[in-house]
Amino acid sequence: MSASRIKLLSFSGNSRILHMTWLAFFISFVVWFNHAPLLIFIRESMGLSDQQISTLLILNVALTIPARIVVGMLVDKFGPRVMYSLLLGFSSLICFFFALADSFEQMALARFMLGFVGAGFVIGIRMISEWFPAKQVGLAEGIYGGWGNFGSAAAAMVLPSLALLIGGEHGWRYALGITGCVALVYSFAYYFSVSDTPKGSTYFKPKKSGAMEVTSKGDFVLYIVMSLPLYAALALLVWKLSPQGVSLLSAGASYGVYGGLLGLFAWQLYHIVKVNKDVFHKPVPEIHRYKFKQVAVLNLAYLSTFGAELAVVSMLPLFFNDTFGISPVQAGLLASAFAFMNLVSRPSGGYLSDKLGRKKTLTLSLAGTTLGFYLMGQINADWLLPVAVLVTMCCSLFVQAGQGAVFAIVPLIKRRLTGQIAGMTGAYGNVGAVVFLTVLSFVSPQVFFWMIGTMAAITMLAVQLMDEPSGQMAEVLPDGTVQMIDVH
Repeated sequence: MSASRIKLLSFSGNSRILHMTWLAFFISFVVWFNHAPLLIFIRESMGLSDQQISTLLILNVALTIPARIVVGMLVDKFGPRVMYSLLLGFSSLICFFFALADSFEQMALARFMLGFVGAGFVIGIRMISEWFPAKQVGLAEGIYGGWGNFGSAAAAMVLPSLALLIGGEHGWRYALGITGCVALVYSFAYYFSVSDTPKGSTYFKPKKSGAMEVTSKGDFVLYIVMSLPLYAALALLVWKLSPQGVSLLSAGASYGVYGGLLGLFAWQLYHIVKVNKDVFHKPVPEIHRYKFKQVAVLNLAYLSTFGAELAVVSMLPLFFNDTFGISPVQAGLLASAFAFMNLVSRPSGGYLSDKLGRKKTLTLSLAGTTLGFYLMGQINADWLLPVAVLVTMCCSLFVQAGQGAVFAIVPLIKRRLTGQIAGMTGAYGNVGAVVFLTVLSFVSPQVFFWMIGTMAAITMLAVQLMDEPSGQMAEVLPDGTVQMIDVH
């Protein structure tokens, strides 16, 4: 079956799973970014400073870093049906908390906790990989990610108008509360409408839990090295909240959190050793090996693409509002152009990966991303607004095609570890967002755009070290027999 034969107009078989799952991701993204287009209203209603607004933007993506790692492990163990339902239900409650907050501290806590909903993406990656073969998985994952990511654009287009329609000082609170209600209802709908695998298929689970399995000594070291930036990003966030930043945390509390991060890293290091100590005593059979460098390169690629999208989607409404002096509703609608491209660009990246080659598609996407952000860095008040929007959409096309290309590869590395690989790769997207948004608090938007473009160029070079997925990967059935799964 060719990659073009996915029946999008059908609501049966794997098409039904695809539609139910991208809609779950869509709703999670609406909840995750429901505050961004309403920041102008929130700033006026709550009397927030620019530093406090910047803090909320960073907090919104912070918890997603460890959450994607943890959820990746849990989805591999318990399955995507249960995990997506629980995540949507949990996030709806936190959404209500944010809508009812009456102080910056409460808003900051709620926004930090809502970062957990960003881990929903990882759950769907495993679900889609179970239902679609390798020849279709790039396009299917692209549709899932692209149409789900459109939730941020939908929030930007709808929520400001909804808040104005409700009216009053608290119109934005009701708009936020409505998104929480939708998430709560759909958490039950999803649980009763899907299954983890097609009938008769095996859901492969990791042999050990607590850390990702690697298959060589070199990969063991690389795994530890690639874990460090996750904690560095969280430490950067703590610094932002310390007295050196916005003083949300006291000096003592900041040092306490730093100590907690060190303890958490030591705990992870212990589990990495516990799960993978056998690689130092006996070699893993060739048939069961995979190369962790594939994961490492995809981590960097997602940092440069999804990390950029998270950061840009968060700041673009205010950027358009401040640069061109347009209304909050207009700024939200125009800024949604960046996320709007998800509808076609991310599926296109997955489709081209299936048809033209995964490494080639990722390389071309990152080249376009580099050029796109260089051009966005030129935008100023002298530009015609339509031209600025057009450049934004063109840049977004390549950014999201790159995301589609990344997750056209993730399910083809090691099936039973797909959730964990997706979790780590997804977490790197949030590392990028935290770093980029932190830099934005010190530099102009123009320098911010150029910095992202430079990172994309560096990543494009790193992609050349990656191997094109080919052949088959092996998984062991419960009865001990080996099943070979095509990856091309």
